[in-house]
Amino acid sequence: MGWHSDRAPPIPAEITALRDGGEPVWVFAYGSLLWDSEIREVAAEEALLRGYHRSFCLYSYDYRGTPENPGLTLGLDRGGSCRGAALRLSADAFDKVWQREMSGRPVYAPRALRVQTAKGPRQALAFTALPNCPDYAGRLPLDDAARIILGAAGRRGTCREYFENTLRHLDRLGLADRPLRRLAERVRALAEDGRI
Repeated sequence: MGWHSDRAPPIPAEITALRDGGEPVWVFAYGSLLWDSEIREVAAEEALLRGYHRSFCLYSYDYRGTPENPGLTLGLDRGGSCRGAALRLSADAFDKVWQREMSGRPVYAPRALRVQTAKGPRQALAFTALPNCPDYAGRLPLDDAARIILGAAGRRGTCREYFENTLRHLDRLGLADRPLRRLAERVRALAEDGRI
């Protein structure tokens, strides 16, 4: 299965140069970095990323699921666009985010991408989903994704908590995500029907 460790791989030279260039590093947040970040009190700007969309496209065998009952977590999958936030990080805060996002099984390709903010375009590091990794779920049927979200739990809590926290913070930020709303309706319908 390739590289696997509790430690993140070394930061690539081009990203180290970005981090060590004296300017703050911007990271594009689209899921749990909006609400469950180990970093606090950072500057954030609403941002639009084109070419990728927010999707429950990654299986989680640890944080939000187990090997026997995998959960789902969000990734940036190719196509469409995604509204999120550009977070302005110090080098120390960036190192924490790198460790958090890149440790464990390799599921993300970190990419420096252009995002649009109210203050103009910015270059931000985005953790995009690796479509060729074993943990890539791709686009699941709505009912399958809803059942997984309702039934999985891992070391950091239930998949449903992760899903609901993300929805709540997107709402607070005024960021509409119609596919996630449709999934939320299906999750609630299945939960009310007691089919899980």
